[in-house]
Amino acid sequence: MTKFYYIIIAFVFFTSCKNEPSEKVSVVVKEKIITQFGYTLNDFHVLKDTVVSGDSFGSILEKNNLYYPQIYNIVQKAKQVFDVRKINIGKPYTVLFSKDSLKTPKLFIYQPNLIDYVLVSLTDSLWAEKKSKAVKFLEFEAQGVIKSSLSEAMEAKKLSPLLSNELSEIYAWSIDFFRLEKGDNFKIIYSGKYVDDSIYVGLNRIHSAYFEHRGKPFYAIEFETDPKRNIIEYFDENGKNLRRAFLRAPVQFSRISSRYNLKRKIAYYGRVRPHRGTDFAAPRGTAIRSTASGTVIKSGYTRGNGNYVTVKHNGTYSTQYLHMKKRGVKVGQFVKQGDYIGSVGMTGNTSGPHVCYRFWKNGKQVDPLRQKLPEAKPISKELKEKYLTYMKPIKKQLDSIESIVNF
Repeated sequence: MTKFYYIIIAFVFFTSCKNEPSEKVSVVVKEKIITQFGYTLNDFHVLKDTVVSGDSFGSILEKNNLYYPQIYNIVQKAKQVFDVRKINIGKPYTVLFSKDSLKTPKLFIYQPNLIDYVLVSLTDSLWAEKKSKAVKFLEFEAQGVIKSSLSEAMEAKKLSPLLSNELSEIYAWSIDFFRLEKGDNFKIIYSGKYVDDSIYVGLNRIHSAYFEHRGKPFYAIEFETDPKRNIIEYFDENGKNLRRAFLRAPVQFSRISSRYNLKRKIAYYGRVRPHRGTDFAAPRGTAIRSTASGTVIKSGYTRGNGNYVTVKHNGTYSTQYLHMKKRGVKVGQFVKQGDYIGSVGMTGNTSGPHVCYRFWKNGKQVDPLRQKLPEAKPISKELKEKYLTYMKPIKKQLDSIESIVNF
């Protein structure tokens, strides 16, 4: 009887559970908010496309339901901000339309590069504006060992080739990068530029570095010496400036194609003729920089030199830059170290694009790469103390980067 009683109770319990109505759960799926170019794209019908061959600013607008004379009025307004004739093949653009059945075009957005963009209003209130995306800087560490060259060591680590150029600029007067040895190694702390949180748009700069050359350590740590003028220089662990009063080369990203040599046989002339300059090979149009501050005393053209510029730096030193495609300065103009003075070309007696860099000391032409040139103005005592305090944790970070030597 007792057993039968429990079976009845169990049956009633499970039956009641089965018949009890289940509670309904409603799930609300929120639309993901997408913001770009300062607009919430969810509020529009969005067209994303790319400029193709045959496209023009006007034809793109016409394809998106705009017609003359409306297009004419938009073009007149837009060209005040950017040259509408120079939209380039392969560059992206976006058109925002009203989110209704009419799909009225409201805004045209053109991106000439990953950072900058142009907004053009397509409504009755016409306007155009250039803007830039917010750039975020992310810091990275890297290290490498020289097996044959710095560029190959960078490539092996899948690092930007621009890091090689910047590192050689930083150590220009400390290390001869044309004479590196197997086993030399480096460590760097650098930053890259990003937009939209994850899109890489280029190298920012190297913030600090360590380079071991022939067993000797060379530190380089950036430090802002003049906040008002935003001047940043590199110093070693003792506060010594790595910069000199002269840049090592008048062009960036170049190579020495011919050194100062009084017994060199010049191919152009087919005979031995003294070469009193240092040739830096670079593509046509590459910017030529004044290697030190000074006054332009010559800017002209001769049959042998082609377009050339001469800069007098002080009573001791003068420099000259030959075979320019174009001169960018005039006689009497004062230029600062690193200022643009012209571009690489092939004018005058030359067989290839390069700048012939000539250097005078006390009125005599000399080899600039063999001169013990004056250092930059030393850091003040007060600023040096501030630098040494600033430098310590950065040096510690560099030292903690593990060098992986693997031959």
